[in-house]
Amino acid sequence: MSSVSSSILNPRSSILQVTLRITEIFFSLQGETSRVGLPTVFVRLTGCPLRCGYCDTAYAFHGGESLTLDKILAEVARYQPRYVTVTGGEPLAQKNCFALLRELCDCGYSVSLETSGAMDISGVDPRVSRILDIKTPGSGECDKNRWDNLARLTPRDEIKFVLCDEPDYGWARRVLAERRLDNICPVLFSPSYHELPAKTLADWILRDRLPVRMQVQLHKHLWGEVPGR
Repeated sequence: MSSVSSSILNPRSSILQVTLRITEIFFSLQGETSRVGLPTVFVRLTGCPLRCGYCDTAYAFHGGESLTLDKILAEVARYQPRYVTVTGGEPLAQKNCFALLRELCDCGYSVSLETSGAMDISGVDPRVSRILDIKTPGSGECDKNRWDNLARLTPRDEIKFVLCDEPDYGWARRVLAERRLDNICPVLFSPSYHELPAKTLADWILRDRLPVRMQVQLHKHLWGEVPGR
């Protein structure tokens, strides 16, 4: 039977042959979100259209390796995980990311997606927990936010703000109140690692009694700024 005929009879076989550009696949503890501390396989896709000033994964902007979807799934399965996070770069900048997310869910994993909020999330499999990063003025990419994404979020998703300074905090606090974000899903406030002391942000959140989860990047406190951790 020809490969063409085989693909017609078994469409999934052709889906598994699509490729994605991958920077790394690794096993670590989840360092952020409500899943913090959980052993997780991370699939980091290459490429990002944004250039946030505090970006800690600039090494994922270029390079990487083209892998078929079946090879990616095989590498993930090697760790026998319960949790899988697809991240970047900006994973949704690759159109085949949607197929990857769907296949990971079909495999029975609990899947989360870390996305900048600059991309349309409407095509993401509804079984995926979407971690939507709203860009602040301090990021330098505030104008890239797609505010229409908020209407697509559900209680299983999360909204994250990375804050660089007090003006960022004030801006995020206003967005939180005006758009009533805590009524949509959990909201995370995280300090930019080199710019805002975690204790300072914690004091502000307590002072203003904000309905948010304060988070720090656990992996950096454990291993420092080491790629693949």
